[in-house]
Amino acid sequence: MKSIRRRSFRIFHPNMWTQPKPEVALKEGIYNELHTECRLASPGGHLSFNLRCKLERFTLLERHEIVSRIREGCAPLFLSCKKGNVEIVEYLIEVCSADVEQRGMYEVPDDRSIHFVTPLWCASVAGKLSVVKCLVEHGANVNSVSDTGSTPVRSACFMTHYDIVKYLVENSADILKPNYNGGTCLINSVQSVPLCEFLISHGAEVNAQDIQFKTALHYAIQEHRFETTKLLLDNGADPLIKSRYGDDALQTACLKSATHVFDYLCSKYNYPTERIAEAHELMGTTFLEEHHDLRKAVHHWRTALQIRYNNPNARLEKKLAPRKASHLFAVEFTTLEELENLVLDLDTMRIQSLLVCERILGPHHRDMIFRLMYRGAAYADSLQYLRCIDLWRYALDLRIQKDSLLHNEVCFAAQALVRLFLDLHEKHNAGLLREKIKFADVFDSIRLLVVRFEESQALLSVRPIFKRQEENFDKILKVVTHLFYVLYVIPKTAQEEIQMKQIIKDVLSLQPRTSTGETVLHLIVSKSNTMKTNTFFEDPHTIFPDPGVTELVMECGANVEAVNFNLSAPLHIAALPLNFHPGVIDVLLKYGAHIDRRNASGNHPHFMLQSINECTVNYLQHMTLKCLAARKIVEKHIHYRGEVPVNLEGFIAIH
Repeated sequence: MKSIRRRSFRIFHPNMWTQPKPEVALKEGIYNELHTECRLASPGGHLSFNLRCKLERFTLLERHEIVSRIREGCAPLFLSCKKGNVEIVEYLIEVCSADVEQRGMYEVPDDRSIHFVTPLWCASVAGKLSVVKCLVEHGANVNSVSDTGSTPVRSACFMTHYDIVKYLVENSADILKPNYNGGTCLINSVQSVPLCEFLISHGAEVNAQDIQFKTALHYAIQEHRFETTKLLLDNGADPLIKSRYGDDALQTACLKSATHVFDYLCSKYNYPTERIAEAHELMGTTFLEEHHDLRKAVHHWRTALQIRYNNPNARLEKKLAPRKASHLFAVEFTTLEELENLVLDLDTMRIQSLLVCERILGPHHRDMIFRLMYRGAAYADSLQYLRCIDLWRYALDLRIQKDSLLHNEVCFAAQALVRLFLDLHEKHNAGLLREKIKFADVFDSIRLLVVRFEESQALLSVRPIFKRQEENFDKILKVVTHLFYVLYVIPKTAQEEIQMKQIIKDVLSLQPRTSTGETVLHLIVSKSNTMKTNTFFEDPHTIFPDPGVTELVMECGANVEAVNFNLSAPLHIAALPLNFHPGVIDVLLKYGAHIDRRNASGNHPHFMLQSINECTVNYLQHMTLKCLAARKIVEKHIHYRGEVPVNLEGFIAIH
């Protein structure tokens, strides 16, 4: 019996008989040794004599096959290039015929990003000059690019490896070749004056622009590289070139509070007087908003007023914008006396800063909108929620005007605003705040989004669909459902009730759907409808599914039988154990949801509900003889098309 059991055991485990071929196992073992030695080698180390003897017993082709194997994204040659072990690199190339262009996975220490690059790129970034020389001497392509289009010389510029840049340029590296974002070697070198001098002397294009239309001069200024800025300007850099946001050299200096550059530009170039005044005004807003330095802000604003009114016969009046509710209908100061009267009120000064910023930059400038969001967040931190709502709603309006609902920044602003409403509602109900949500704020926020629904749906109908835009529209729909909830829970007058139902009807009439075909009603009955985003607040408790909001949208005409791409009606979603809420189930059944409708997976809500212990629904009350008959026709595969009235064919099909 023991021998029988032993034989049967061997029958059920055939792998015991299939040992790897000796030469395969040997190669695997040698590769493991090679990988370990390359990974653990000390600086200046080399392979052990024993391992070299083992490798050299194989043919050149077999050695090439062994050293070309990859583990954890890297071949042995790549590991050795990264560590700077030139003796090992030379041995692998000359004795083992390692491929000098075989790519590996390189993780950037600073931002933990991962790139797939050549050994030369890796050695250049790691600053291993001896390895770079070895690879180039053995035929490595000095202009090979990484997965982001970056050449070894460009990446070496970023790391300020001057000696490596010099060697690569001497060996025909192309310093004019940008990466996929348009970044050039010169742009990557603004942190080093000697490196910039070297590149310019070898023909680098000083005014080359990246995809943001920024030149090396823009980057030098925003990084406060004064000496580099002077070098670029002395070598023909154009200070009037504007980035995609409309910033030239002077405006960039003001937005980044680069005072040395600001003074140098004003003294070197003959800017119009009004431009100089506006530059001082913008510099003042930056010191106030970014550095909280009221003294310097007032100094620059005073200087600007003196410049404007220095000549009584040619006063340079400000072009003031109309008053806005978001800015408390404030008017920008125009005289020294008005400025002095405002200095002691910090909140008023911050509003003045926003007014100055919007006048000079324009309402749609990126920094202008960012400052609105930042100022609003500061109000929220001090529990002035209504002021924050005013500013964030205005920022949302500007972002929608500038882009569309499908843009990331619009989604961020909309989600932040909704979270603010929810946080205010929760704190007010808990008695922590006296402020309460205004109906007009929520209503206007919904209207801001809804008026762009048709435009967004038209954009998403164009193929191919950009996945990120599709996901952003899904987020906007979730935002709208949360705003419905806020409208539902806050106190309202009779007129506001009418307005609320009308805006919901307007949304439903557009029939918006998510990327999976779900309607507004599907989202409202789903627990996965949350605001998962990194905004200024932590995620609150889950709101949905909510029976009150469900009944509200049903009263406004939501289609209880609408199906998503999986043919699941809202009742299918609500019948999932995760989403189960007895009140929601009752509302859906009350408005005629089919309890035995079949989806694409063959699931019926009444079977799904039976698996939930807490469910007390009496299925027979919601199931008719028509439904039972239709289900039997489907179960028995009885041919019915053309045999029953046309209006019954659809009814049978859903069962």
